[in-house]
This record gives sequence, structure tokens and C-alpha cells, in this order.
Amino acid sequence: MTSGKNILVVGASQMAVDYYRVLLAMGHEVVVVGRSEDSAQEFQFKTQHPVTIGGIQRYCEEHKDVKFHAAIVAVGMEQIYSTTIALLHFGIRHILIEKPGGMNADEISKLSHEAKRLNAEIYVAYNRRFYSSIKKAKEIILEDGGVESFHFEFTELAHKIEGLVKKEGIKEAWFLGNSTHVVDLAFYLGGKPTILHALAEGSLSWHPKSNFVGSGKSKNGALFTYHANWAAPGRWVVEVITKHHRLLFKPLEKLKVQRKGSMEIEDIVLEDEMDKSFKPGLFKQVEAFLNRDYQHMKSIEEQKSDMVIYDTIIRGN
Repeated sequence: MTSGKNILVVGASQMAVDYYRVLLAMGHEVVVVGRSEDSAQEFQFKTQHPVTIGGIQRYCEEHKDVKFHAAIVAVGMEQIYSTTIALLHFGIRHILIEKPGGMNADEISKLSHEAKRLNAEIYVAYNRRFYSSIKKAKEIILEDGGVESFHFEFTELAHKIEGLVKKEGIKEAWFLGNSTHVVDLAFYLGGKPTILHALAEGSLSWHPKSNFVGSGKSKNGALFTYHANWAAPGRWVVEVITKHHRLLFKPLEKLKVQRKGSMEIEDIVLEDEMDKSFKPGLFKQVEAFLNRDYQHMKSIEEQKSDMVIYDTIIRGN
């Protein structure tokens, strides 16, 4: 485990609290920079750790000689792009940013370009890739010779979202900011699509589409389907089928298995101590990031490429 590094956390949100607790447990030195006094006080109440307020631009201007091993961006979706650009200009080249990496394809593309230009490593924090349930499932998939087919559902709780007070554009970008947790995970397990047929219809008061169905084939040869109706009951689901097992993630933190020749669905016992002690998936993700073990992480370049997939799903063919 990497330890004793100087890490900059930008943001004083609950997500920032979760990152701080992981970094503290790893033995790192942490500097937290926030914008407002209110969020800083809330962070300090939860962690007993100080927050430098005034925002990242001001911090960078006033601390030009400070060096960090890495930075973690845990700000709102609308601030991710500008915050990451500020960190790059500050000289930090090893950055983990909260998903989805920007408000839209343009911001994500610009970050990808800057990362290449400056030889920086920027990764998008899809922590569900690091769930214990996913780790165990990947072992089963490997033993069985790969994924034959898969299905996923990214239904959102529209009745709750409608009443939320959010910054302008956040609800309209809800699929990118939230639903891609599931979409990314499904294609991480089954392979990125080479064929994708998508339909998107309906609407909500806060979003132009509400009902999504589709199918296709992944680069690994697996067939897949998906469905989500934001105007109806539902939840996030991923289901993966191999030659010998049906793997069900419902919820995503848990793994249920149906074995070939049996109708019984079993709960798999997981080695998930870290998922119980910290926000699920976060410890292993941060550990991999700081150790530069990127094989299961999502680069900003990969996220840029995936925007084509996301756009097709949300709009339909």
C-alpha cells in the first residue's frame, strides 16, 4: 500500500469526506480546499480536519510553492472541469476526478486533450468497478471463459429527483452524471459495444427523455440488452450470463448466482471488509490510483470515447 504522500482534496462535500477517511486510513497527509464557509464547517464537524476556504483558484495563487503527489477532485459536476484545469495549471499531473468528468462531451474532450498535451494522468472515479461483488464476479467470468450475454437497467427515481434543488443543467445531464454508474459497470464487465440499437422516448418535467430500451453486441462477442423507465418503478440492475453462471447484481454491492442446472439463486459471501468500513469501492479505487495500478480504472480518454455510447443511449439512434 502506498503511504505517506501529500494529497490535495478539492471540495468539502460528503464525497470529499469519504475520500478523506480513506486517505487518513492509508496514512497520507491531506490538504482539503473548499469554497464556502458552510461546507467547510460541515466537513470539519464530520472529520475534525481543517478546510482551506476560498476555492481552488485562490489556493493555487497563494500556495505556488506547495507540491502534491496527487489530487482528488470531489466537487459538484458543474465544477469538475474548471477545477481540474486549475490543478493542471498548478502543476499537478496525477488527478482523480469524480464522475462523470464534466458537464458534457465538450468539457470531457477538452480535459482529455489537456491531459495528453501536458502528459498528465487523469482518471474518472467510477468506484463501482472496485466493489467486492465485481471482483468476485470477474473471477467467475474468467473461470467460465468470458461473458455470453448481459443485461442492465438504469431506472432513476424521477419522483424524488423532480423535487431536488440543483444547479442549472444538472437534472438535464442526469444520465451522464448518475446513470452512467450502471452503464459503465455493465460495459466494463461485458465489453464495449460494437453494435448498439437504441430507442429513447417519453419525457419528464425536468428531462427530455424518460423511457430507454436497447440492445447490441460487445467487442467480446457478448449480446446485451438494457431498459430503463424513469417514469415507472425500478432500480439499478446488472445481470451477466456465462456458460455456467447467471450473475445478478441487485443491488450492485451484492452478488447473487444461479448455477447451470439449478433454479436456486444463491447469495455469494464476499470478502468485503473495506466496502463495509468505507464507501463501497472507494478504498480499493484510491489504492489503485495512488499506486498507479490503472488496469481497472477509467481514464479521461476512455470517458471521452464512451460519450458516443452515452449519447446514443440517451437520444436513441
